[in-house]
Amino acid sequence: MASKVKKHKVKTRKAAASRYSITGTGKKVKFRPQGMRHILTKKPSSRKRKLRQKTVMSGNIMKKIKVLMPY
Repeated sequence: MASKVKKHKVKTRKAAASRYSITGTGKKVKFRPQGMRHILTKKPSSRKRKLRQKTVMSGNIMKKIKVLMPY
């Protein structure tokens, strides 16, 4: 008689899902860089403009983030 082994459900970490998003190909992770919360008067407008865009994460951190978001 073969016994069925139940596997644990893999869930998405909602904290990571709200901060990061995976690109269409699934190979890279996009995130919004830090620095746009407060004290915006002393930052140049060019820097603030660049901080509005999402950037692509690279390296070993990206692998850790992808583990948190399996889907």
